[in-house]
Amino acid sequence: MVEVRSVANAQNEWVALLLGTPGTGLDDPALQGLFGTPDLLAAIAPLDCIVLLDDAAVLTPPVLNVLPANRVLLAVRADALATDGTARRLAELQMAGYRVLIDGALPEGVAAPIALRTVARDGRTALPRAGALPTLFGPHLAYNVGDMDAYRACENAGFSWFSGDYALEGSVAEGDDGTSRRRMLTMLALLARDADSRELEAQLKADPALSYHLLKLVNSAAFSVGTQITSFGQAISRLGRRQLQRWLQLLLYARQHPDSPPNLMLPVAALRGAALEALCKRDGGDRDEQDLAFMAGVFSLLDRLFQMPMAEIVQDLNLPEHVEAALLRREGQLGQRLRLAEAGRPDPETLEAAGVDGPDWWQSQLHAYHWAIQVARNV
Repeated sequence: MVEVRSVANAQNEWVALLLGTPGTGLDDPALQGLFGTPDLLAAIAPLDCIVLLDDAAVLTPPVLNVLPANRVLLAVRADALATDGTARRLAELQMAGYRVLIDGALPEGVAAPIALRTVARDGRTALPRAGALPTLFGPHLAYNVGDMDAYRACENAGFSWFSGDYALEGSVAEGDDGTSRRRMLTMLALLARDADSRELEAQLKADPALSYHLLKLVNSAAFSVGTQITSFGQAISRLGRRQLQRWLQLLLYARQHPDSPPNLMLPVAALRGAALEALCKRDGGDRDEQDLAFMAGVFSLLDRLFQMPMAEIVQDLNLPEHVEAALLRREGQLGQRLRLAEAGRPDPETLEAAGVDGPDWWQSQLHAYHWAIQVARNV
């Protein structure tokens, strides 16, 4: 199992996926298995891949043959530069078109070639001093960025690509007296009980921001039905209630001020929903069961979005018992699969408890990332 994490820029846009676990970098068989077929890079296009490597020895000709330089960045542990020939090898790869990041602080007495000035750092470790990173050699990557305080420290140090749980840190908008949150909770309740279209339309009319994001989405290049949609009624008739409710569930995360960056929780919610739906479909679940699996994945971040306990959120939603158990306690098969969706690198025991094998989990992730990337680019 390979750990996969999203990487965003300072504008809260996904720019790459980070593959591998720090300290246990990907080896030759893993790299050939991941990139030996077009599945991975096709699924995540146009994003790039950043692969974590312990040393340059794994970059054999067969491996490089499946690593296109225009799509793959190589993040090599700084300790590897203490090995004879590694610095020269990495400099040659950089000259050949690969983007090379030196991961971690250089060993004492070891200097990197002038061409290797792009860095990656674990956000939990000591960071370079402010302004120490050369901007011309970026983008510099900070991973394991745990919260917004760590994010600001990394940004101040000169990093411009970020990965970590900071993306899941919700906040209450300045000046929000609770009216907006109550309206959103009402919308959730209506969606959960398959409310009449007129009730949904009334809520949307009271929320211009959500209405704007919905119309922007359904008219986007990726999801357009060929005719300009200008009203909620048209959206219902063109998309159908099932698809419309799905977009509304996701668009709860898209509420932001017009001049603020996108909410990074939105693509994560889309990712979780799509992964759980794919696994349900694999098991032969019908459309209603797939919709509930998708809803569980999307709703799993609502406590972070609203900054309130999940129990308070679900108490008025009248969700099916197994969905509520999954959201509140991660119980049942759906709850176990939600644990998978939350894990960057699920262990074999968690996979077994969820009734999923490694290949099926990987395929669900490729599907989910492909879908989440498209959603993020069009909301």
